[in-house]
This record gives sequence, structure tokens and C-alpha cells, in this order.
Amino acid sequence: MVSDPIIQPLIDAANGGSCTARQRLFEALYGELHRLARRQLAQIRAPMSATTLLHETYLNLSARSDVVFPDRARFMAYAARAMRGVVIDCVRQHYAQKRGGNFEFTSIDAADSVPSWTGNELSDISDALDALATVEPELAELVDLKFFCGLSVDEIAGIRRMSSRTVHRDWEKARIYLYGAMKE
Repeated sequence: MVSDPIIQPLIDAANGGSCTARQRLFEALYGELHRLARRQLAQIRAPMSATTLLHETYLNLSARSDVVFPDRARFMAYAARAMRGVVIDCVRQHYAQKRGGNFEFTSIDAADSVPSWTGNELSDISDALDALATVEPELAELVDLKFFCGLSVDEIAGIRRMSSRTVHRDWEKARIYLYGAMKE
């Protein structure tokens, strides 16, 4: 991970409206974000590469001038949310009836190694997560970081500057909320 003394001034400059600082922030975190994109795509079968996911996320981030990132954790959470949106849109498009999305071609090896999510399941998860974000935004950020980016509890604790135990408790709260929302 790139140290915060390098990242925080870039975040502050990006919040001040500097397009160059936004680009440099993304470049400074590129390796970390690319690793997260790879981990996310390993969990969710989406017809895209990690590089494509990351570049689509960058386009989403750079197009929004009204978004403010007070710190690294908020930037990573926003990037996770943007990645989630890109993946869900891609999966929805892939599974759309008019495009023949009922059929998915995979190798025999890949079919056993990766859990399969349908477009409807990802859409339901996304909707439940959006509902959680209106009630408990910090819990929704945690789910984005853990579920969609694949970060461990310890990695999230480091980013958010809190104990692993607190992150674990928050993760359990978020899971309970999402489980209830998904049952409805």
C-alpha cells in the first residue's frame, strides 16, 4: 500500500478541484485498485478483465466533480462502489434476454472454481446494499470493501484505522441487515 503522507495531499488537491491531482491519485493507487479488481472478478463471474473494470471505474470517478474524498478509506469505498456499479451493469447486460444471456459458455475447469452469480442475484444484492447505504452508510462501505473488492477484515481495519474486532462486528451487522433485506 502506498503510504498516506503521499496519498492525503493528492486527496486534498483532488477535493479542491484539481483534475491533475485526481489523475495522480488514481495512478498512485493503480496497483492496489487493480489487485482489488482482480479479486472482485475472481468472486463474481463477469465478462470483463480487471483492467477493463479498473479503467471503467476511473472514467466514472473522473466524470464526477461533485464527489469529495476526505480520506483514503472514503476514496477506496467510493472506488469499490463504482466497481460494483460497473460489474452489475456488465452482468445485467450480459444476461439480458435480448442478447441471449440465458446461455453462458465456460470451460469445465472454470465452472467448478468460481461461484456463479446471475444478473438477478447481483441486482438484488446491489439493491439491498443501496438500501443499507441510506440507513448505515459506513456499513455499506464496509460491504463494498469486503464483498465487492475482496479485502480482508485486517486490510479494511488498516484502511479505516480501526480495530479488526470492530470491523468484524460491523461486518456481522451488515450481513444481518442484508440477509433480512434479501429475504424480503
